[in-house]
Amino acid sequence: MHAAPIVPEALALPRRAPEADGLRSLIGLARPALVAALVETGVAPEKAPMRADQVWTWIYHRGVRDFAAMSNLGKDLRARLAERFTLERPEVVARQVSEDGTRKYLLRVAGGGEVETVYIPESDRGTLCVSSQIGCTLTCSFCHTGTQRLVRNLTAAEIVGQILVARDDLGDWGRTPVEKRLVSNVVLMGMGEPLYNFDAVRDAMLVAMDGAGLALSRRRITLSTSGVVPEIARVGEEIGCLLAISFHATTDEVRDKLVPINRKWNIAALLDSCRAYPRLSNAERITFEYVMLKGVNDSDADARRLVKLIAGIPAKINLIPFNPWPGAPYERSDPDRIEAFGRIVNRAGYASPVRTPRGEDIMAACGQLKSASERVRRATTAAGYGA
Repeated sequence: MHAAPIVPEALALPRRAPEADGLRSLIGLARPALVAALVETGVAPEKAPMRADQVWTWIYHRGVRDFAAMSNLGKDLRARLAERFTLERPEVVARQVSEDGTRKYLLRVAGGGEVETVYIPESDRGTLCVSSQIGCTLTCSFCHTGTQRLVRNLTAAEIVGQILVARDDLGDWGRTPVEKRLVSNVVLMGMGEPLYNFDAVRDAMLVAMDGAGLALSRRRITLSTSGVVPEIARVGEEIGCLLAISFHATTDEVRDKLVPINRKWNIAALLDSCRAYPRLSNAERITFEYVMLKGVNDSDADARRLVKLIAGIPAKINLIPFNPWPGAPYERSDPDRIEAFGRIVNRAGYASPVRTPRGEDIMAACGQLKSASERVRRATTAAGYGA
């Protein structure tokens, strides 16, 4: 099926990028930084923590986009905030809605770079797939994003902003405790390698997990890495979310081709870091993502090697049918081959759900994301937004 063209829609969302007009964004700031920002505007230091709590609630619990709406702040303070700061989200360039309800947003950020964010509705949850970089540096051969050069890292404001954009579009603000939230889960599986932008990702997720705002449980946030081994322990220590490993092969020879970062940190080093993961337990298993590529990594021998490699690691294996993209060098494994692979994994005691492709008709499925950011790469770097 051909992907539907991305056609801009008129949405009731902000149309400017963050940092517009030279204003600093309050979105994505940690609480201490927000307190400091309020002191800068003239709030007395002893009152700043209380005012920060109020601003925090307006931004992340109520979803306001205008300081004027913060009715429990004085008019003078609201005016001073508007002079110095912004609450702008990333600009929504386009939105597509799949036949299965999946939504893909093309978002423009400061400097003109673009990223994609995907919302996947399910009966028991609503998952938002968030990007951490404009482009990617890893060049994984099965991934469409890997064919796009890295432009820069996203800021914490731009990462949190993706959540706010989705909640704006879905009307997900102001729900009562008995109403189910539409954005209930976040996965850092969009464009980019999160662990090559660790500090911004950590800061953004700490904002997302704050109980007085977006209030996402740490166990409803999953960070996926291709294997930046030195940073993996920090995920457990400093973020505390669930961990997923973009694994995809059972020998270094094959993984070197599929996931080139393997040449720097091979399978043995990667699995050692998984075994040492600070939050590893049967209740918080590591997810090993395994894209099924016909004739490449889908044999019974691969399945048997996989379960031997991860022996002793509380884990589940997500089998991901390859999602094709224009010019892709691979084909999706046949359904019976995926089923046979899964049976071997199951018999070894590991759950091995097969991920149902979502949003294929709008190129929103796993491995298909790619923005048009190459055309602004030089301009973005020249403007001082380089990674």
